[in-house]
Amino acid sequence: MSTVVEAAPLSFTEGAVKELNKLKDQQELGEDFGLRVGVEGGGCSGMSYVLGFDHKKDGDQEYDIEGIRVFMHKAHGLYLAGMQIDFQDGLNARGFTFNNPNAASTCGCGTSFSV
Repeated sequence: MSTVVEAAPLSFTEGAVKELNKLKDQQELGEDFGLRVGVEGGGCSGMSYVLGFDHKKDGDQEYDIEGIRVFMHKAHGLYLAGMQIDFQDGLNARGFTFNNPNAASTCGCGTSFSV
């Protein structure tokens, strides 16, 4: 039985959705995989973002965001509520960016933050 929580705590831009779908197709992942979004200790600002395809684990909440199956540990919602994930493909930067309203400060590379 799948338990999909209705209100997702984060969102993806159109560019992020396109890139995530492309990555999932390239990796030929099965239907049991979803995108894990979370945080972990580390990085130059104290916490780092987690973004990658994974299986659902105990303690995860599941969301459907723009047709993408997303897994997030319940405790991480506190740090990620309201966050928007984007994908930049420009001359100065290429990769996923995290616009997190809960971050008190971020590092220069944008992959770690403090609250």
